[in-house]
Amino acid sequence: MFRDRVDAGQQLAAAVKSQVRPLPDLVLGIPRGGVPVAAEIAAALGVPLDVLVVRKLGHPDNPEYAIGAIAGGGILILHRQAGVAERDLAGILQREREELRRREARFRGQRPAQSVAGRSVLLVDDGLATGATMQAAIAALRMQHARQVSVAVPVAPEDVCRRLRVEVAEFVCLLEPEIFAAVGDFYRDFAATSDTEVVRLLEQSRTACIPDRGTDSEAVGTDSVFS
Repeated sequence: MFRDRVDAGQQLAAAVKSQVRPLPDLVLGIPRGGVPVAAEIAAALGVPLDVLVVRKLGHPDNPEYAIGAIAGGGILILHRQAGVAERDLAGILQREREELRRREARFRGQRPAQSVAGRSVLLVDDGLATGATMQAAIAALRMQHARQVSVAVPVAPEDVCRRLRVEVAEFVCLLEPEIFAAVGDFYRDFAATSDTEVVRLLEQSRTACIPDRGTDSEAVGTDSVFS
């Protein structure tokens, strides 16, 4: 059980220091809830913090249930067993792509994304349920030619950890419960993270005298579909 996202990030930072080699030179938080966790890790390692915006595709009958996810650069992860009508899926994709663009603009303003090409990158979220959003994030970094991609999360179901562990160089997870209902069950305080808080944490990291290794726009490409 974690006190809050800050506590989870501090515990995760210690684990990353001991388990990930080489240590990452860029930490990417998945907004919104992953950013407070990622901020603690970036500060502990003394490396830049940025965001990788990924949007879950929720089932039309149950938005909390992920049928897939999208990320910048045309990345689309779609579960083959989703069983959603083509018209419904098109509507979900349009809505989430608009929200992805809105969040990119809100979080960065006029500042382009950090370049990941040739870098050792650590992806961070506050927890995983189905793993779809993290799959999309991993695929996006591969498209942008990251040298090494690792993942760190406080909690995720055992089967999701097993599936994602083979997709990245290092996978760090503090809790891997067999019985899992929701990420929030493992936090005492799981209050929603606001856009304002994400922007504050990014600005705080940028003014912490951490060198900036250049920026780049998101990779350009057509939709890539994974199951």
